[in-house]
Amino acid sequence: MRDLKIPEQRHPEKAHRPDNAQPKKPNWIRVRAPTSEGYHETRKIMRDNRLVTVCEEAACPNAGECWSQGHATMMIMGDICTRGCTFCNIATGRPDELDQFEPGRVAHAVQKLGLNHVVITSVDRDDINDGGAAHFAQTIRAVRHRSPGTTIEILTPDFIKSDKGALETVVEARPDVFNHNLETVPGLYPRVRPGARYFHSLRILQRVKELDPSIFTKSGIMVGLGEERMEVLQVMDDMRAADIDFLTIGQYLQPTPKHHAVDRYVHPDEFASYEKAAYGKGFLMVSATPLTRSSYHAGDDFARLRDARMAKIAAV
Repeated sequence: MRDLKIPEQRHPEKAHRPDNAQPKKPNWIRVRAPTSEGYHETRKIMRDNRLVTVCEEAACPNAGECWSQGHATMMIMGDICTRGCTFCNIATGRPDELDQFEPGRVAHAVQKLGLNHVVITSVDRDDINDGGAAHFAQTIRAVRHRSPGTTIEILTPDFIKSDKGALETVVEARPDVFNHNLETVPGLYPRVRPGARYFHSLRILQRVKELDPSIFTKSGIMVGLGEERMEVLQVMDDMRAADIDFLTIGQYLQPTPKHHAVDRYVHPDEFASYEKAAYGKGFLMVSATPLTRSSYHAGDDFARLRDARMAKIAAV
C-alpha cells in the first residue's frame, strides 16, 4: 500500500496542479476512527491474503464501520490504475502483470470472512487487451466454487479500450449485481473523468440487461462536484432509459489538495429529495445520503433490491 499522506508519490500526474482549498466538513460528514476488534481482524485477513481493498485505496470514510462488521470491497488487478480521474485517490501509473492466483485468494478471503454478499471492483486496466474481463470472470467463478451461497456484486471499469467481447465475458460468469458508476453528470466528464465517455458507460449497463435480464444493474454518482439539480435528474432519466435497477448518490470528498475541488457539501435534506425523485422515476432501490458509496451496506441493499423485484413481478 502506498502512503496516503504523500499525494506527490501516489499521484505524480496531478503534482503540477495548483492546490484546491478543502472546505471544512460539516457535522453530517464526520466519522469516527476505526478501533474495533472486528476492524483489525478484517484487516488481517486482507493482509494475509495479499489483497487490495478499495476501502483503503479510495480512502472511503465508511471503512471503519464496514470492516468492523467483516465487510470489505475487494479490488482486483492491482492498486495502480491506467486512468487519472481528477476525483480519485487510487494511484495512476504503469500496473504490474496480472496475478493468476489472485482469484483464488479473493475466494479464500470471502470464505474466511463468511460473507453473504461480496463486492469486487478493480482499477482500470487499459494496458490489457480485454481490460481484465477474463480476470473478473475467473474471480467470480472462484468465489462461487468456494462460497456457493454468497451473492456477488461487481463494480467494473468501462472496458472502453478493450477488445470486442470483453463485457460478454464478464456477463457470462453471471454476477448477481453488475455495477458500473457514471460518477457525475455528462457536462463534468471532461474535467472529472477525462478518459471516459458518459454514453459509453451508460450503454454498458444497458447492454448487460440485454445479455442477461436476470442480472441486477446498478450505478452511482457523486454530488458536490459542481453539478446542477436538473443535471442530476436528467442522469436519473438516462439511467432508467437504460433499465438500471439501483442508484447510489453520495457526497464527493476531496482526497488531497491536488484533486478536483469540492464545490459544496450537499445537505442531507437534498439527498432525501433526490431519493424521493429517484423512486418516483422507477428505480427498485435507491441509496442517497452524504456517506453513501457504491458498496456501503451493499449486502442489505441487495436483499431489499431482490425483494423489490419480486414484489414488482407479483403486482403485474
